[in-house]
Amino acid sequence: MDPVQRVQAPIGQRALLLTATLPPAGDWIRGISIRQPWATSIASGAKTVENRPKPWSWRGWLLLHAGLQTDRAALRLPLVARTIRGRDLPTGAVIGVARLTGCHQDPNGSPPCTPWSEPGRWHLELAGVQELPLPIPARGQLGPWKPTEDLVAQVRQQLPDLRP
Repeated sequence: MDPVQRVQAPIGQRALLLTATLPPAGDWIRGISIRQPWATSIASGAKTVENRPKPWSWRGWLLLHAGLQTDRAALRLPLVARTIRGRDLPTGAVIGVARLTGCHQDPNGSPPCTPWSEPGRWHLELAGVQELPLPIPARGQLGPWKPTEDLVAQVRQQLPDLRP
């Protein structure tokens, strides 16, 4: 189908055509499950690093999945409380996307790279955060996970410009 036909197709068909031109979800996007309120802190754009025990070699887009558990102690931290004030804290759902651009540890004795950084942890560097208007119920898992084509299609319905 040439580009002129693509533009003239009904909206639903255009979405299918756009999805069909992307590489498989497992090739360009991963999921990351994060406990609340940390997931919402990232989706808001305030928290630009995610602390992990091991480094990640993956680089590219991540679905931000709010896991089923909530870190209750974190709700009392002033930095977190200011960031999530007035926001919903959905669980068991994809709530946004971010681009993973790097992974590092702060050198011993150096100040943290951001107020969100935990000493001795690997810091996943996140950029291009986009929050979804509506959470999408989904199952997550530990470590980077490959989302299904259907889940990526649901995310792209809300963020149609999301591309590899």
